[in-house]
Amino acid sequence: MSDLADLFPGFGSKWIDTKAGRIFARTGGEGPPLMLLHGYPQTNVMWHRVAPALAQRFSLIIPDLPGYGWSEAPESDAEHAPYTKRAMAAAMVEVMEALGHVRFRLAGHDRGGRVAYRLALDHPGRLDRLATLDIVPTWAMWHRMDARLANRAWHWMFLALPAPFPETLVGKDPLYYFDTRAAAGTKVKSLAAFDPRALAHYHAFFNDPVRIHATCEDYRAGRTTDLTHDEADKAAGRKIICPMLAIWGGAGGIPAETAGPLATWQEWATDVRGFPIDSGHYLAEEAPEPIAKALIEFFTA
Repeated sequence: MSDLADLFPGFGSKWIDTKAGRIFARTGGEGPPLMLLHGYPQTNVMWHRVAPALAQRFSLIIPDLPGYGWSEAPESDAEHAPYTKRAMAAAMVEVMEALGHVRFRLAGHDRGGRVAYRLALDHPGRLDRLATLDIVPTWAMWHRMDARLANRAWHWMFLALPAPFPETLVGKDPLYYFDTRAAAGTKVKSLAAFDPRALAHYHAFFNDPVRIHATCEDYRAGRTTDLTHDEADKAAGRKIICPMLAIWGGAGGIPAETAGPLATWQEWATDVRGFPIDSGHYLAEEAPEPIAKALIEFFTA
């Protein structure tokens, strides 16, 4: 940690024991509790450009998901159980309870958005409000995959292949893989969209075979058990009941490649609003001011 820049000055650092192992989180700010969940292939650091504005209104809890960043990477199994969004959501509930928060607000980007909406479905009494950044449900991604979406989200298929195939290929040059994937997802198609200090954090995390395997397990769970959970909820007509905001990148975000992100979320939530942001996939880093404004307005309504 000591050789990496602190991008959350004034924030605390917490280590919290959960059934998924020890979870690392940054905490800071004042007000009602708001948890922020990062996506792949990043860490809690992805929120560093919006955290100062949000901390003026909320008590922020910004963890690393299991297997990511400085959180423990639990040993997986044939069902990829520790990396299902259900298991990750349960771990996030444990984190919030350990910090004294029974009910809270929740925002998630990318994989963190999938953990977030799964938490809303599995633990409906926990959330006051939910925001997702640049995702549509896992069910919609797999059941509505076409050539255009597959070309944009090819890593979904690649990372879900059986071990150790993707781990071996990524592990040959992990920083090339990270940089190429990250740049391609931005509006400007360049790493210039990121703070170099944040990139140093991401590189340190991703240049680790244990973490590469954990993140592949995340995607294998997405292809199997997560999809099964979504299919069961859809068949049963279960929906997200708390107010929900869906934001996506209009210039390079993955949902922009699908047919109607807001209409898709309206199939899954009873009270949802949403709109695109002029950004690529990495909204909180590419467009921090519009994202902070949107989240503050939604979570204080």
